[in-house]
Amino acid sequence: MQEKHHHILSVVDFKITEHKTTFVKVAGYDAVLEKEFEGEVKFLNGIPYGDLIHYQRSSLSSECRQFVQENLLNKYNEGKFE
Repeated sequence: MQEKHHHILSVVDFKITEHKTTFVKVAGYDAVLEKEFEGEVKFLNGIPYGDLIHYQRSSLSSECRQFVQENLLNKYNEGKFE
């Protein structure tokens, strides 16, 4: 029987600048591509930005990219990066 893997996302660190921009460093595992990744996402006015989650520039599978974006947005909205 084949074991099914799942996407993994860990927040390594985060920093809030004096301009109220939040930088979040992450690491994880893309289950579709079967590879580990790391990167950084910037939140500006509650909106996430960065190549890691950009639909054209991300090296992640579309499923993992969406997983990372939704997971980080939820954490941001829950106040986990304050």
